[in-house]
Amino acid sequence: MISVNDGSIITLLSDFGLSDSYVSVMKGAIAQINPTIMLIDITHQIPPQDIGSGRFALMTAFPYFPLGTVHVAVVDPGVGGKRRAVGIAISTPFGEPMGFLVGPDNGIFSGVLDQFSAYTAVELTNAEFWRTDEPSSTFHGRDIFAPVGAHLASGVPLAELGVAIAPESLVQFALPPCFQVETTIYGCIQAIDHFGNLITNIPGTSLFQPWSVMVGTTNILAAFTYSDRLAGELISLIGSHGWLEIAINSGSAQTLLNLKIGDPIKVKLDKIESSMKCE
Repeated sequence: MISVNDGSIITLLSDFGLSDSYVSVMKGAIAQINPTIMLIDITHQIPPQDIGSGRFALMTAFPYFPLGTVHVAVVDPGVGGKRRAVGIAISTPFGEPMGFLVGPDNGIFSGVLDQFSAYTAVELTNAEFWRTDEPSSTFHGRDIFAPVGAHLASGVPLAELGVAIAPESLVQFALPPCFQVETTIYGCIQAIDHFGNLITNIPGTSLFQPWSVMVGTTNILAAFTYSDRLAGELISLIGSHGWLEIAINSGSAQTLLNLKIGDPIKVKLDKIESSMKCE
């Protein structure tokens, strides 16, 4: 059951790491505006400039937070350039604010937005809600995104933060689509986790036992758990995130197979059970 964010929560996601002061500076910028806001770190260990990994991490974390949570995500290789700074409001089917997204318009929000149809967006042009009207060209997380998130979590309406933009104009992260032709599903790697598991863009709801994954000439059989294979053996299974993944029991599939985000894979089904939907 999802509760309403009555206590003001902001999540933070970035590629800043933990060895520098960048994350604490963003938290300080939020606390200067409203020190009562609860701050929750999704992760700050996204590989540098890796928008795809940030997209997946945010997409899989988003559903587990109360309604009204503000999610500030900063993986921003285009900082200071022509990419837009945006705020997005996502609504429930009943019109309630489900959550807010704040960050660069570079595709990092596209995973969340693929899951929901009701949302509005603004370009963050109102400098009244920034930390300074002369923001650093290299740290919009501190000067724009964190302060805007704090104002949103404190009750400022999204419409006051900037000018409305068409939701369909928001940047999509480019991934090859997944699709089915008879008993073959074509997809790609959409994320790689800390363990080296290769997470595909094929939803588990499209798969029925038995299946096998083909990576080049390597055939990887399906199972339910990591322990269904001996240590060191490849396995394909549905992860806790709901997507098909390729793993190695007690090892790294990424190291062995040397795949990266966007690389193609295909799944062979024993028979056609139903038409597949990549959502």
